[in-house]
Amino acid sequence: MKVLVVGLGVQGNKRLAIAGDDVVATVDPVIPTAHYKSILDVPLNIYEAALLCIPDRAKFDTIEYLLQHRKHVLVEKPLLTNHPADLERLRALAQQNHVTCYTAYNHRFEPHLVRVQQELTVGTIGKVYLCRMFYGNGTAMDVKRSPWRDRGLGALTDLGSHMLDLTQFFFGNNDQFFQLWAGNTFENRVYDHFLMGSHGCPMLEFEGTMVSWRNTFTLDVFGEHGSLHVFCLCKWGPSIFTLRKRVLPSGRPLEQTDTIEIKDPTWGLEYSHFQKLCTTGASNIETDIWINARLRKLAGGKELL
Repeated sequence: MKVLVVGLGVQGNKRLAIAGDDVVATVDPVIPTAHYKSILDVPLNIYEAALLCIPDRAKFDTIEYLLQHRKHVLVEKPLLTNHPADLERLRALAQQNHVTCYTAYNHRFEPHLVRVQQELTVGTIGKVYLCRMFYGNGTAMDVKRSPWRDRGLGALTDLGSHMLDLTQFFFGNNDQFFQLWAGNTFENRVYDHFLMGSHGCPMLEFEGTMVSWRNTFTLDVFGEHGSLHVFCLCKWGPSIFTLRKRVLPSGRPLEQTDTIEIKDPTWGLEYSHFQKLCTTGASNIETDIWINARLRKLAGGKELL
């Protein structure tokens, strides 16, 4: 499959490395090594798909242009809008032209998060009572120095969208809505720390921050027969998975632990997944619609972008 990489920032260069020989051209308005400054300048007959690593406000017009010309699209998360009809329009256009519109949430390919999803699917820990996530990084200063990132809802959309996507990955479609319990602006104009959650079964408790100087991810899922735990992502490794089997009526649980220390595999796995989707024209816009609705409610009337 012949692809474009649009946007040569940090994410774009990762996509460029993974796609390798599939890349026929690059696009960036300010990077002098890019082949083109605008996607409108790229001949339509030289590519079949585009990998979009561009600012949020440029996404919809670019995606619409590509889908209209029957090009497959991978776009970096999140795909958000203040007007839900925008997403419906993209969904209809992708279906009409039988092309894939895929929003990249690479944590779905994290080995130990895949293991959690598998254990939940087979019911290893029974009925799930509580799912708790913490996602922390130290990017507050990067955000402050960015002309486009220090706006909107900050960490709530950047990190919170990953957490909402993992909610779908683990528990499937549901009608749970979330409440913003705390939103802080310690160093940025927009949220660089938040607490949010959803009352129900499972109860969901999520915390995300850009003022955690050691990048950290933790996941704890508690159920009637035991619990599942993940400490750290592969990119920050080592990554540790723990399964604890409940002892009745109480006592120290039986414990299985698996530790891996490997180079982040998620980018390559996700690109392979995207390539397979392109053979069928399948998209994941339904998930974008679900995430967008919950983030709009959390925004409390504020604009997402």
